[in-house]
Amino acid sequence: MPDTNVIISALLWPDSKPARALAHAALYHELLLCDHIVQEVREVVRRKWPHLLKDADALLDELAYDLLAAPQEAKRSIADPKDQPILNAAVAGRVDVVITSDRHFLEARLDCPRAMTPSEYCDTHDLS
Repeated sequence: MPDTNVIISALLWPDSKPARALAHAALYHELLLCDHIVQEVREVVRRKWPHLLKDADALLDELAYDLLAAPQEAKRSIADPKDQPILNAAVAGRVDVVITSDRHFLEARLDCPRAMTPSEYCDTHDLS
């Protein structure tokens, strides 16, 4: 599961590690996104880069992923309440890895789902 920042980074910088990590994950793994991430991607792009909204929609349309509604109930907690829906969806969807640069996920030291930066993901899959 990539988080919002990974998807936006892939959109803004197509040759970046987040873009490579997202492309690899979408091609070789079952990708899961929660409704919160999809909504947040569209909101952030609309607010900061409105000229890229069609590109963001195209990227989301091109990705092969399962969409999951983020459950309200938390089985595990995370320090930032804004990240809770993403964690809830990752737990409910039995996600193995969350690709993220969010420090709250990285500092939580979760075993499952494991939080990996795009760089860690790329290194693990020899995508450097």
